[in-house]
Amino acid sequence: MRWALVRVSLAVTVMVVLAFAVPLGLVVKELARDRAFADAERQAAQIRPALAITTDRDQLERAVASSQAGGEERMAVHIPAEASAHRETSPGPHDGPRGAYGIGRSRAEPGDVETARRGRSAVTSVPGGYALLQPTALSTGEFAVVEVYVPHRAVGNGVTTSWAILTAVGLGLVIGSVALADRLGLRLVRPAERLARAAAELGEGKLGVRVREGGPAELRAAAVAFNSMADKIVQLLANERELAADLSHRLRTPLTVLRLNAASLGDGPAADQTRAAVAQLEREVDQLIRAAREQGEHKERPALGCDACEVIRERMEFWSALAEDEGRTADLAGVGTTARVPVARPELVAALDAMLGNVFRHTPEGTAFSVDVHRSDDAVIVLVSDAGPGIPDPDAALRRGHGDGGPGSTGLGLDIVRRVAESTGGDVRIGRSVLGGTEVRMWLALQGGAGANGPRRRPRRRMRRGARPRH
Repeated sequence: MRWALVRVSLAVTVMVVLAFAVPLGLVVKELARDRAFADAERQAAQIRPALAITTDRDQLERAVASSQAGGEERMAVHIPAEASAHRETSPGPHDGPRGAYGIGRSRAEPGDVETARRGRSAVTSVPGGYALLQPTALSTGEFAVVEVYVPHRAVGNGVTTSWAILTAVGLGLVIGSVALADRLGLRLVRPAERLARAAAELGEGKLGVRVREGGPAELRAAAVAFNSMADKIVQLLANERELAADLSHRLRTPLTVLRLNAASLGDGPAADQTRAAVAQLEREVDQLIRAAREQGEHKERPALGCDACEVIRERMEFWSALAEDEGRTADLAGVGTTARVPVARPELVAALDAMLGNVFRHTPEGTAFSVDVHRSDDAVIVLVSDAGPGIPDPDAALRRGHGDGGPGSTGLGLDIVRRVAESTGGDVRIGRSVLGGTEVRMWLALQGGAGANGPRRRPRRRMRRGARPRH
């Protein structure tokens, strides 16, 4: 905007300066020309009294020499032959034919002189300038011609200086206009830049950012609206945290009952699994309450990480027991090495449980599944595949809150997986697995790999669709 205003101001000012300076420069040139020829006419008029009295050569020479133009050898007098018949002196070197003679240095052509002798003033071009030919009536009734030489420097006297002054004034106007437009543009741009920076910081999670009101009325109104919006967002987030904390806290009572009932189940694999599940649920609820109660501006957390292979082995021990009870075949591959990912351990556990829980909730008992881990230089890929009916609409399954997977589906399971993957710069894809059912691919970008520059872009494979959506 700033440079646009400068360019517009520059164009408008240049057009205005040209519209006034060019005609004014031409007027100055014309005035200088008129002034030079008016002076020449004045010089010619000074010799008229002498011509009206006498045509004597000596007297006319003294009259011409006494004038300014004659002293500068810029004046000549052409006497016709009839008038020269009464002269008492011998012919001079400039005398013409038939007894006509001239006084002073003549530059005009004889034909131009004869034309002027008919009683018409004329201006003719001569080498180095112009010649003013002014006819003057003599006592004999004939016309003598007074010639005044006007050099080019006299015609253009002061024009160059005037044009230089006009050019300087025009440049001054252009520079002043550009400077004023730049200051005006800066006054408009700075509030807009502050508003843009504040919007970017708010998008990064800095909820305490506010915009100082300034600039034109429209930008001040935008700043007021932005600050009001930011305050509203902070209030809504605070209300959401309180609501999440309250809802989470309400789960403590049924969790306490579950824990007591699980403690009374006695010994056995099923009892141990139930007690472990209740303990994990209690830990998750406590962590949710603590996170929801956090107040103040969001701060950068230190980089967290965990061994994905270790976490997968641990969670598969839990889910394998349940799979054995339901007659499912569970395969595990690629977890024999270390694969560290920039994800906190609880978050990766929640993502794995969401993917594996979907297999148990949305496929019939006895459906086989597998978990594969692949590691490259820039990412760790976790594949959870099953032999179930598949997902008809993968895009809908990945949308948060799209809970059309049947009773008990909230639509948040795969959204948890997606958020964990995108926190590293990766993503989640759903397709057809080699087992014939659904394959959920979680792409976790590593530090210094794709995660440094955003999600890694990979070509989509064509995916066949199954029967039921999964969450």
